[in-house]
Amino acid sequence: MSTSYSDFEFERRFLVRRLPDVLRDAPSLIVQSYFLSDGGYALRVRVQAGGVDAGVDAESDPAEIIDAHREQFDFAAVTVKGPSAGGTRYEAERQLDPLVGVELVRRGGARVVKTRYAVWLGADGWSVDVFGGANSPLVVAECERSGPVTALQIPDFCVTEITDERRFSNESLAVEPYGEWAAEHAQELARTGPRFRDDFGENQRLESP
Repeated sequence: MSTSYSDFEFERRFLVRRLPDVLRDAPSLIVQSYFLSDGGYALRVRVQAGGVDAGVDAESDPAEIIDAHREQFDFAAVTVKGPSAGGTRYEAERQLDPLVGVELVRRGGARVVKTRYAVWLGADGWSVDVFGGANSPLVVAECERSGPVTALQIPDFCVTEITDERRFSNESLAVEPYGEWAAEHAQELARTGPRFRDDFGENQRLESP
């Protein structure tokens, strides 16, 4: 059986220190549970509430967020993912009834809560995730396309590239939250300096608003 080209995602991801306030537009509240996370393979259930900015921070509890906003979740999906390699990853998604998705997320899995902002910068649409709970104050920007993400205009608020760094994947963050190793990573970054991959074509730096 052949695998559809649409069953793959193509993205590049970057660590962000501070998202400019002017870009905190078009928010979506996301809570997701990982029922499997092992070696880059993941089974995820996500619920999403469009237009909701819950102001997630270090004190945000995913279970409490679910209960407080359960009537506002308007999208849910179950997704199977394979390991990422070179910004490409197998991903198959099936949409669920939001009420079923909410109950699945409430009842099991390792949870992640975040606010996603959708912004258009340069030639691409970007998603910027502001994480809450044990993953606060992590902020990750990603550019996803229908094919390999080459010759990218990278916003200047992106500190370093984390494409294919498994510890920054959401399924890894669900079980080993950023707050547990943020200081170690900051020291590592100070020692090695930022890195931006050049095997995807020439990068350009883009000034943010």
